Amino acid sequence: MIDTSPRDRIVRAAAALLAQGGREAVSTRAVARAAGVQAPTLYRQFGDMRGLLDAAASYGFAAYLHSKASHEPAEDPVDALRQGWDLHVEFGLADPACYALMYGDPRPGEQPTAARVAGDILGQLVQRVAEAGRLRVPVDRATGITHAAASGVTLALLRVAPPERDPALSAATREAVIAAVATDSPIARAAPGPDPRSAVRHAVALRAALPRLATGLTAAEKALLAEWLDRVAGAPRPAPPG
Repeated sequence: MIDTSPRDRIVRAAAALLAQGGREAVSTRAVARAAGVQAPTLYRQFGDMRGLLDAAASYGFAAYLHSKASHEPAEDPVDALRQGWDLHVEFGLADPACYALMYGDPRPGEQPTAARVAGDILGQLVQRVAEAGRLRVPVDRATGITHAAASGVTLALLRVAPPERDPALSAATREAVIAAVATDSPIARAAPGPDPRSAVRHAVALRAALPRLATGLTAAEKALLAEWLDRVAGAPRPAPPG
């Protein structure tokens, strides 16, 4: 039998209670009893109940990702983005208590660790689309739009009893969002002739790759090029100081 640390036992116990009985089941007494520790140990390890719940949500989300690790991501970056959307919604419906901790109680300036990780994963998927030259808007904007829509759909579905949920809602919203931020046609297969949308996709692709390009440009020149590409792509410009 593997001997785990008190912290690991506490997190596992809290995650199990959360999955079985929801937020109300995760009390100091119940977690301490299930983990085989004294109540003060919880506070020494996590500070307060909010810290413990954050750790439990992160554990639940990581366990879900691990269960899907054998699934190969789609080779096409836009299809991979679709997969990411579907996995996000699937996780929320499979573990509503954990998802509610991640997205159900928003606080300005604060973000649960699991929600931040989910956002980072989505950002990587969107980055792939950009580097393929198939993103219509800047990476940050596309990531924000997609994340807001996916979490909104998931929360909307969770508010409805399972038998009454619209099975097509998620897919329909997903396709509307993808059509707004990306194109299913790679630049190489785009129709010939002038196309402002193609120019924007090229600008977004170059902007996404710029930090990793080995060029003779100085840091200042790269910064200037990044500003120009952001303008072409339509990224919002920071307000002037003062």
